[in-house]
Amino acid sequence: MSAAFTTVAYCGLPPSPADIWNRWRLDPFVLCVLFGWLALHFAGARVLRTSSRERALFFTGWAVAVLALVSPLCPLSVSLFSARATQHVVLTLLAAPLVAAARPIEMLAAACGIAKHGRPSDRPLLAAACFAVFLWLWHSPAAYAATFTSVPLYWTMHVTLFGSACWLWSALLRRDGALAGGLLASIASSVQMGLLGALITLSPRPFYAPHFLTTDAWGLTPLQDQQLGGVVMWVPGCTVFLLVATIALASCLARNDTATASVASGGRSAR
Repeated sequence: MSAAFTTVAYCGLPPSPADIWNRWRLDPFVLCVLFGWLALHFAGARVLRTSSRERALFFTGWAVAVLALVSPLCPLSVSLFSARATQHVVLTLLAAPLVAAARPIEMLAAACGIAKHGRPSDRPLLAAACFAVFLWLWHSPAAYAATFTSVPLYWTMHVTLFGSACWLWSALLRRDGALAGGLLASIASSVQMGLLGALITLSPRPFYAPHFLTTDAWGLTPLQDQQLGGVVMWVPGCTVFLLVATIALASCLARNDTATASVASGGRSAR
């Protein structure tokens, strides 16, 4: 770890390639929180009598999130920016949509006996803006470095990124929501995530001080590691959200065609 940092990161000391697979981060408190979340979700699912498909989606997303947080990817992210970028991509582009598809807020509310008021997933543009703010914040050099010296900041980073991603995906996956809003939110998310990845990839110098002295063991310079991490964010981020935008655009066009056909049919009937 860089000499500039005097405390050990949450995920521990930088691992070596020889012992990376022995470095699982099985924090009892974190595991209790994660399994408590799982239990509450399925309690709510039982109250609302959700389908087995929704339960399977949530469990898959939950399992992916758990692996991203406790597997050797956690200590590897101390050594490599590209590993931290991969962790964020797995959480926001893989685990989050799976969890969001299972209506996690409704399940938690049902489990706690709370009537759910309001529908934040009806505001896709606000959700996209929130996700973009947290994504850019936590990949700014100063905020990024701070997560290596503060456990509360480390978990604030993960909770805000994952939470805002779940909100965004809840909005994008709603079939009864505003298609135009979902389309714009998807395009905006694709552009902003691609732009951030491009800026990180194309930078002529490394930004992230925690990795200045930790990449050599993995055969990379700090700049090469940063470029690899930028590509990991750039390509999947652009691709996934652009695909969602394409689907939303097709749905908008199909809805307009249906409406036009109905109007034309009504006009012929009147004559």
